[in-house]
Amino acid sequence: MAKNALLEIKRSLDAYVGRKILLKANGGRRKTIERTGILEETYPSVFIVKLDQEQQHSFKRVSYSYADILTESVEVTVCNDDGQVRITYVPV
Repeated sequence: MAKNALLEIKRSLDAYVGRKILLKANGGRRKTIERTGILEETYPSVFIVKLDQEQQHSFKRVSYSYADILTESVEVTVCNDDGQVRITYVPV
């Protein structure tokens, strides 16, 4: 069942490759890190986000696994013109 859940999360992220997203990640010790960036690529086990930087011509890439979304360590929200869509896994 967990394998299907990870595949379902990957498929839902595949539709948003190239779009702007908001990441909320657990930073440890009661810290939450919020960053914006572009969902750059999805791979079988991880997805890559190119983060927005304050300095010009400076980008940083981060990767997270789909299990991070499943365990709610990372929250991904897609920023659309119509509003925002949060990517989560809801067990059926």
